[in-house]
Amino acid sequence: MLLKSLLQTASLLPLFYTITSAQTACNNSPSLCSKAYNNITHLGAHDSAFLRDQSTSFSTAGNQYFNTTTQLAAGVRLLSAQIHKANGTNGGSEWHLCHTTCDLLDAGTLAKWLGEIKAWMDKTPNEVVTLLLVNSDNASGNDLGAEFTASGISKYAYAPPAPSKPPTTWPTLDSLISNNTRLITFVASLGTASSNYPYLLDEFTHVFENKFETTSPGNYSCQPDRPSDVSGQPLEALKSGRMFLQNHFLYSTQLFGLETPNTTYIKTTNGPTGTGSLGEQLGECRNLYGKAPTFVLVDFFNVGPALQSIDGINGVSGAVGRQSVSAEILEQGVARNDGTDKGAGVKRRASWGVLVLATGVGFFML
Repeated sequence: MLLKSLLQTASLLPLFYTITSAQTACNNSPSLCSKAYNNITHLGAHDSAFLRDQSTSFSTAGNQYFNTTTQLAAGVRLLSAQIHKANGTNGGSEWHLCHTTCDLLDAGTLAKWLGEIKAWMDKTPNEVVTLLLVNSDNASGNDLGAEFTASGISKYAYAPPAPSKPPTTWPTLDSLISNNTRLITFVASLGTASSNYPYLLDEFTHVFENKFETTSPGNYSCQPDRPSDVSGQPLEALKSGRMFLQNHFLYSTQLFGLETPNTTYIKTTNGPTGTGSLGEQLGECRNLYGKAPTFVLVDFFNVGPALQSIDGINGVSGAVGRQSVSAEILEQGVARNDGTDKGAGVKRRASWGVLVLATGVGFFML
């Protein structure tokens, strides 16, 4: 009887070890589980929902080659997007994800995008995801909270004990995972906070950023730029208890002064070495603040690849559970081999735009 019991136990060991090993990796690495949320660096996809692919006719307004689901599967853990009020299909207004204006690039409703993120989180219970929503049309907490509720993603939302001020300590990743509060959301800037949705956190209460409009690789700066009360004051930024978000993307200046994401230099921008590279700037910012940035936002995350430098700053080796994607610049005519869709649902509303200048009106083609 004892021998039979031992044999039955032994037959379960492979399954037990498989489950255990799968559950010990947090954000793709066992070494991150015991670290506090603010003591690791989260790779972010700048303007995650706005794609430069076939679905947008490779619009130069797009900031990413792969859609949000693929970004998450490949290791991105911070997603940013702009929120705008747009006309809905039933005549009323809706909250959409739009790049600058909904006439330029419209990625659909906020609730739909949140639903896509929820679907991925449902399948990946050991991952902590951060959202950064640029509140272009001053949505209130109630407005945004309704979208989170409609999508179902609010069940994962984390609210600090006192949302109106930076926490003294943040939970570890394994604590957030154990409590199934795996979604942290910052809003820049939250119009009117709502006690009904305490998980919607005003970004600049909790986060400070360096400047985001950089057009020369030699002009990156780690100095605080926003919010205004810590601008140019690294020590004050640290003393405020806020986390550092490092903007690391490069713009090209086009006709009439229009700025678009730069792809010609992107391999160095997102690479480990070179003037204005992600690897070198991460090191500079860590030296300035005495710790690595909590968040880093990049364009075209797959190129570089940006995760190489993020893993380096986090001390991660042998990451597990990531989907492999091409590290190449994917422009029109380049085949995709990742097996995913190409960003269905993103509309490019107009082939031509109008740029109003002080000297008159000019036209640009996207």
